[in-house]
Amino acid sequence: MSYRSGHYSDHHHPQNYGRTPPQRPVPHAARAATLDADGYTIAHAGKQVRLGPVVFWIVVGTIVLLGMWSAATATYFAFRDDVLTRLIARQAEMQYAYEDRIAELRAKVDRTTSRQLLDQEQFDQKLDQIMRRQTTLESRATALGAMPDAAATGSIRPAARGAAAEPASGTLKPSPISDTVIFVAPPDREARLESRTPVIVKSHANQFAKVHGVDNVLVRLQTSLDSVERRQMAALSAVEDGMESRVRRMRGVFTDLGLDMAQLEAATPRSAIGGPFVPVKLSADAGAFERQLNRINIARTQMHRLNATLALVPYRKPVIGDVEFTSGFGVRSDPFLGRPAMHTGLDFRAATGDPVRVTANGKVVASGWQGGYGRMVEVDHGNGLSTRYGHLSEIHVRIGDLVKIGQVIGAVGSTGRSTGPHLHYETRIDGDAVDPQKFLRAGVRLSAG
Repeated sequence: MSYRSGHYSDHHHPQNYGRTPPQRPVPHAARAATLDADGYTIAHAGKQVRLGPVVFWIVVGTIVLLGMWSAATATYFAFRDDVLTRLIARQAEMQYAYEDRIAELRAKVDRTTSRQLLDQEQFDQKLDQIMRRQTTLESRATALGAMPDAAATGSIRPAARGAAAEPASGTLKPSPISDTVIFVAPPDREARLESRTPVIVKSHANQFAKVHGVDNVLVRLQTSLDSVERRQMAALSAVEDGMESRVRRMRGVFTDLGLDMAQLEAATPRSAIGGPFVPVKLSADAGAFERQLNRINIARTQMHRLNATLALVPYRKPVIGDVEFTSGFGVRSDPFLGRPAMHTGLDFRAATGDPVRVTANGKVVASGWQGGYGRMVEVDHGNGLSTRYGHLSEIHVRIGDLVKIGQVIGAVGSTGRSTGPHLHYETRIDGDAVDPQKFLRAGVRLSAG
């Protein structure tokens, strides 16, 4: 009440005009800050707090920062929904971008995996095909290796070739007795068989393929197998040509000698063999190798049959080595009487005691002293063929003995009507003497191939 009265009096008493009004006391809750030379002084409720300039501005800055933070917080809460929406949209966009990238990489990985699987499958198929081909070539190599030496080419040892070349210079000299019946493989046959060994595909081929490429590996394998197959076909062709040539020459012997081959084959002794008849069948999908091998087997069978038949034909020499004929077949001057006489055989010059060998399989039908023959052995070879060996110094067989080609039946001598050591050799057909050189020439021609 007093406050209002005082206030009233300040404004309405005329004696106060023109004078400085008295200062009013500062309210209790008022604050004041005054700046002096040493800093700021803050008065509050009659109390004064003195602050330095640094502390003052720190307080002011803190208040300002708090105000700005409050404003920012208020703004955030005011626009929070828009900010969150934009943040969520940005996160979703980044997520979709990552998902698209992951899907693209996954598709790329799938394509790569599929391509690798396809390549691996193709490689495995081609490798399996090569393995099957290798197995086929191995079976072919086995078939070629199983062929006996006699079936390879029918070739003979070089000695017979040398003997066959001698007639050009003069008197015909047939090949030795053993040279025309032993057939040996050509010297390069074993080398050819060894070279057919197929290439073995090892388990590390896939690793090699990863480094050098599947195509290079398959091309190398195919090239190697092609080379093996070509060598096998070449070897097979050589075998077939050799066997066909041999069969032709063997048939030519019968033609040259005028012998009935069918009759001789029918009379040929057979070994103790047998078994059920199983015809040979060639599959419809057989290749060139199988067909050629079948032809070779047929030719080999024919050659074996002809060999067995020719074993009864005396086309070999009764003495081994380079020998000379001291007298041929036909009319000559008798060495004792000096008059023309028929010489029914060939006289081979030899030393006393040299072995005399039978020239074909047969049976001894005469063994002993036979007049002008002296000691003589006669062997019946069947089908009207027989041979006689005269002037022997020794006889090693008896009547009824079965003899084989090349078996020693006696020794060279000079018994009977003889002027010196030599072998009198005869060949007869149905009891009639024929020129032994006809048989010997056939043997030389047979051996020359």
